[in-house]
Amino acid sequence: MRRFPKLDLDMQRRTTRRGMLLAGLQGLFVGTLAYRMRHLQVEQAGEFQLMADQNSVKIRLIPPARGLIHDRKGVLIAGNEQNYRVTITREDVEDVPGVLHDLSRLITLPDDEIDRLIKDIDKRPPTLPITVAERLSWEEFSRVAVNAPVLTGITTEVGLSRFYPHGGDFAHVLGYVGPVSDYDLSKMQDPDPLLQIPKFQIGKLGIEAKYEDQLRGKAGTRRIEVNATGREMREIDRREGDPGANLRLTLDARLQNYVLARLGDNSAAAVVLDLQDGAVRAIASAPSFDPNLFVRGISSADYQTLTENDHRPLADKTVQGAYPPGSTFKMVTALAALEAGVTTPDETVYCRGYTELGDRRFHCWKKGGHGSVSMVESLEQSCDVYYYEMAQRVGIDKIADMARRLGVGVRPDLPMSAIAEGNAPTKAWKRERYGKEWLIGDTLNSGIGQGYVLASPLQLALMMARVATGKALEPRLVQAVNDVDVAVAAPESLGIPEAHLRPVRGGLFAVMNGKSGTARASRIAEPTMQMCGKTGTAQVRNISAGEHASGVVKNDNLPWKQRDHALFVCFAPADAPRIAVSIVIEHGGGGSTAAAPIARDILLQALYDGFPPLTAYPEGQRSLIEEQRKTLPLADPASFTGGSARA
Repeated sequence: MRRFPKLDLDMQRRTTRRGMLLAGLQGLFVGTLAYRMRHLQVEQAGEFQLMADQNSVKIRLIPPARGLIHDRKGVLIAGNEQNYRVTITREDVEDVPGVLHDLSRLITLPDDEIDRLIKDIDKRPPTLPITVAERLSWEEFSRVAVNAPVLTGITTEVGLSRFYPHGGDFAHVLGYVGPVSDYDLSKMQDPDPLLQIPKFQIGKLGIEAKYEDQLRGKAGTRRIEVNATGREMREIDRREGDPGANLRLTLDARLQNYVLARLGDNSAAAVVLDLQDGAVRAIASAPSFDPNLFVRGISSADYQTLTENDHRPLADKTVQGAYPPGSTFKMVTALAALEAGVTTPDETVYCRGYTELGDRRFHCWKKGGHGSVSMVESLEQSCDVYYYEMAQRVGIDKIADMARRLGVGVRPDLPMSAIAEGNAPTKAWKRERYGKEWLIGDTLNSGIGQGYVLASPLQLALMMARVATGKALEPRLVQAVNDVDVAVAAPESLGIPEAHLRPVRGGLFAVMNGKSGTARASRIAEPTMQMCGKTGTAQVRNISAGEHASGVVKNDNLPWKQRDHALFVCFAPADAPRIAVSIVIEHGGGGSTAAAPIARDILLQALYDGFPPLTAYPEGQRSLIEEQRKTLPLADPASFTGGSARA
């Protein structure tokens, strides 16, 4: 067969290219293999030598930094501080009790604590480091570090622990962190490995608990060289975890501090709402407690002091307390009556001091009665008889419906613990709860905020906010997560006509500024800041007919726990509402004398973002207010500067 020279030349060229490609691939493979062998024999020789010498490489979790919490202006209200601690790893120790007793010669470690640690160590995986002691002083930490070579399995670490720089100011809303318990783990389907570390702390109450997943962060890891005796030789590498998310709350640290100081020694609660978007500017329960005690491990004596205090410092009265709202509820009955069409703002009802129902009398707080009063006048003078009449006309179910629209009997959606639902009772509710039929007398009591009606201070503030704006405002506490603002939907209308809201607001204005207003003494003198408000006094004991006839015993002459609760709700400015406040003083007596002055001062503090000018107060009170400011136990102003953590 004849060959063509040109064809032979092409075949030779193709054969040459294939050979070069194959040779190149073989060269690449050999080069890669040589590099890998060099990497294993030279660069990782130390690690393999370590293993050959019976040393080992272990992986340890690195707890992440817990997210910080700031107030609306950037003031740190929950941060982290350095924590010097000592840990032990069981798999590296032959004689755990012996090592712990040796350690007790360097730091304080009682025998009962050693016994507890041994039991805890036996329950945990042998590779897991167990915290033996924490919050050591630098001197204690140094002693252990110097002696670490002879303390098998003992490691010194510098970590972070939660710290609340404002002490009790935010105790109830923030809550606190504490060690993970078996109960905590039992509630989780797939616990984070971090939670297996003994004494690792998680949120127990309040925002710390509700935002635990975001605040906790993600664990990091480190590889360490440990010799045959369990001593940590060196850190091979480290991968830091992700810190927890930072929160910015709607609260104002300076205002919160003022509110608690102004509540003083009372067993009380106060809530301040921003009427633009429902932001909670302050929410304080008094007396408070120092959450740092729980973080560090509260002593039995300290805990007993808190639990035996009759003012209940551990209870968050702002959301957990459910109180008869008393006369603050009368605006609900008034609006229900207007909506039902059973009255008009101008209609008057005659008050002779009581209403008769069968053989029973329902008394007005004013023994001689108020005479003929309209809706505005009934609110101004807080006439009970007017609302007995309105309640009978409108009926309990329509009153309950209006109450729920205004926030009473509905659990607020806030990241706080054990929030009470309150109660807006109905006929069906009583039948289901007690197996009894509703009585007309129940309706009369409910019409003035007594009987089965219950509301928390937060619900009372929300009620006032909705009356002030006519909108279905919702309270909110978290303003931003990692500096990304939380979206806030514009509040919808309550569907209550202005023609109904106007006379109610007029009555609330008259409470403060009318000649017969029950809280006139606590008015705001500055014309552009005039306030609307409503006093309330809630009975906590039954008053017999005989006592009514002979004269009701004054609160001052009763034991503290038998005195009436004092309530007050308000908003300002009257013509352009910006802030709403509610306050409840347990067993404080009359709302006009005990609660109204404090609420007025808190309202002014919020409106002016600090101390208002003395001209905002009635002239006769200015010198007293000036003296009061000097004695209030306020925090150092320097504590309200921005910050990120505690060194």
